[in-house]
Amino acid sequence: MSPWLTILLLVISNIFMTFAWYGHVKLQEANIISNSTPLYVVILFSWLLALAEYAFQVPANRFGFIGNGGSFSLMQLKVIQEVITLVVFTGFTMFFFKGEQFHWNHLAAFVCLVLAVYFCFMK
Repeated sequence: MSPWLTILLLVISNIFMTFAWYGHVKLQEANIISNSTPLYVVILFSWLLALAEYAFQVPANRFGFIGNGGSFSLMQLKVIQEVITLVVFTGFTMFFFKGEQFHWNHLAAFVCLVLAVYFCFMK
């Protein structure tokens, strides 16, 4: 599998994951669901989104893994996924939650993650 296809699948899976984990908060803020919506309904909604996440995550990891002919070690896959998760989450937060602010310390944390990717790929 192409390394770019692996990364694309990880991005798509993380979009679903972010909506599964935090989308219900936005739905509540937008008065689409209320505080009285039973928790099990919110969990079932999140699980449905998580199923879509897994439909992209599992192939990305399976076919992206060097042991299956892919381009990445398990450690590299995990570090790439964490960086993608934070980038997707930041975009989601800035777009859907207008009150959230991006501060210098968030940028510093991202730089540290990029350094983690660098060190993970270092020979």
